[in-house]
Amino acid sequence: MKLLGERISIVKKQNLLSIVILATNDKRKLALMFLWLLAWSVCGVIVIINYFQITNEKAKLFLIIYLSFWAYFEVSIIRSFIWRKYGKEKIWIKDGTFHYQREINGKGKIKTYMPDLIREFKILDVRPGNLMDSLSQSFWVRGGERLEFMHQTKIQRFGMQISDEQARNLFNEIRDFLSGLNK
Repeated sequence: MKLLGERISIVKKQNLLSIVILATNDKRKLALMFLWLLAWSVCGVIVIINYFQITNEKAKLFLIIYLSFWAYFEVSIIRSFIWRKYGKEKIWIKDGTFHYQREINGKGKIKTYMPDLIREFKILDVRPGNLMDSLSQSFWVRGGERLEFMHQTKIQRFGMQISDEQARNLFNEIRDFLSGLNK
């Protein structure tokens, strides 16, 4: 087994390449995210309880709008927390087939691709100073994929929030293994 940093492991055999990318290994940030989730939840519950005590219709309308935004971000925080705590990306190429799975606690849909239909395999650049790139690489959100390929008409991205060096090494490992299949 080969390690690319603390989150990425690679197993390479004759007809198998298996890559696992853990969502996180930073327990301190995960604990802070849990406290944020807890505080956000308590705040929303307090507003919900107070909603029933208000008689002003305009104030009730405001709270309904507020709670809709609160609920959206509550779901986003929960999804990010669950991903960080239990999630991992699995990529494996076995018997001439490319498989990808975002697994949470042992569950997740496996996507299958034929390597001869994969094209435009590349590393996605993170532009310094770009707000959207900075947000997508933030610990507090899901996303920030660094590698992508085109399979028929669909784009598949993976390698969530890995460094430039890890992205290059992962890209080279997959590219080299795929080129070995085509020989």
